[in-house]
Amino acid sequence: MFGNQILDATAVGELLHALADQLAVRQQRFTLAVVGGSALLVLGLASRVTRDVDVVAVLDGDALLAAQPLPERLAEAVRVVARDFGLDEDWLNPGPTALLDFGLPEGFYERAHRRAYGDSLAVLFASRIDQIHLKLYATVDQGAGKHLADLEALQPTAQELMAAARWSRTHDPSEGYRSVLTQVLAHLGVDDAPLDA
Repeated sequence: MFGNQILDATAVGELLHALADQLAVRQQRFTLAVVGGSALLVLGLASRVTRDVDVVAVLDGDALLAAQPLPERLAEAVRVVARDFGLDEDWLNPGPTALLDFGLPEGFYERAHRRAYGDSLAVLFASRIDQIHLKLYATVDQGAGKHLADLEALQPTAQELMAAARWSRTHDPSEGYRSVLTQVLAHLGVDDAPLDA
């Protein structure tokens, strides 16, 4: 139904509503924390397309729990939605959950934008400031491309970039990472950044 699995904001909404319907059939309720391109689209922070919905955590109360592997009843619903819409089963992608190993930016949960998709599914979409943190880290860690484009679209201030840079160093304190981080910050107009402050 979505050619080449190209998803815009409308398509992401349709998929999440369909997932909620499948969860309702199973008498299941889930709350997911979502980052990346789909979150940018839903919140109107970027105008591009994406291939998946990146899940960083499944919530249990206020606790952010690893999303990989997806809980089995959620995974069942995801597979049905994939079949119904002609998508790969990883359209709901728990890959970013590895970010939980070293922690999300402080205050992530409180800043996230909550959207309900019926009674069975709620989604916490990462806020703009948290996306800046995550996109800076992804740009340095994985290379430019879409991550740098997203970061530039968010128009971060120097102060926001410095906060993001310091957080990202908690995920990778290596000198190699620091060197690339310095280059990326310079590209974004932040020179001589005190990265270890």
